[in-house]
Amino acid sequence: MNILVCISNVPDTTTKVKFIDEFKKLDTSGIQWVINPWDELSLTRALELKDDPSKGIQKVTVAHVGLAGSEPTIRKALAIGADDAIRVNAEPADGIFVAAQLAEVLKKEAYDIILCGIESSDYNGSMVGGMLAEFLDVPSVSSVSGINIENGGIDLTREIDGGKEVIVTGVPVVAIVQKGIAKEPRIAAMRGIMMARTKPIRVFEPSGSRPMTELLNYEKPKPRAACKYIDPENPKQLVELLQNEAKVI
Repeated sequence: MNILVCISNVPDTTTKVKFIDEFKKLDTSGIQWVINPWDELSLTRALELKDDPSKGIQKVTVAHVGLAGSEPTIRKALAIGADDAIRVNAEPADGIFVAAQLAEVLKKEAYDIILCGIESSDYNGSMVGGMLAEFLDVPSVSSVSGINIENGGIDLTREIDGGKEVIVTGVPVVAIVQKGIAKEPRIAAMRGIMMARTKPIRVFEPSGSRPMTELLNYEKPKPRAACKYIDPENPKQLVELLQNEAKVI
């Protein structure tokens, strides 16, 4: 079996977000780019499965839609342990565009399990995994928090209200992964970093599909109001504030 992990190139969560061109573009100067956390956990689990010979995983590939500037992030994934990488040479304009571009490439490839993080930590769209499955015309399972391979079948654990459910599926399948798929992201060792320099990144030019949304401008959230301190001997004031200002009761 072969596993493909879709990865996004996102700003580190400590990044101070700034905008330019009258709030129409993100100021990318000084941003530290990282692998999207959900994708990083997906990659970790894929590599854990490959490490176990009984699971029958032969290769783990990462795929990304992005320009050449995203290759350092792809190299990080290769350093962590991915065998090779695919990059579609296009600006990831929106979710449907990313899914369509990936699908056009993957239709020519043979992957049994495709892992997608449930969302990216920058736009939080939660769209690409489901759209990709539809473009490829293969089954998808959402909210996956566990994956295992037993007797040639794929066991996918999903979080549901009040508990968990296990779905047994065949291949190919798209698993849309959330937190819990792996305990901690795998960290690249020095040997992995050195090997990543020679691992192949196959670059594909974009297909004819186009974005279906247009970004007009960004808007920062309004500043939070100052904290109000209530005398512990005056619970009536607290109730009034919760009722009339916060409107939570």
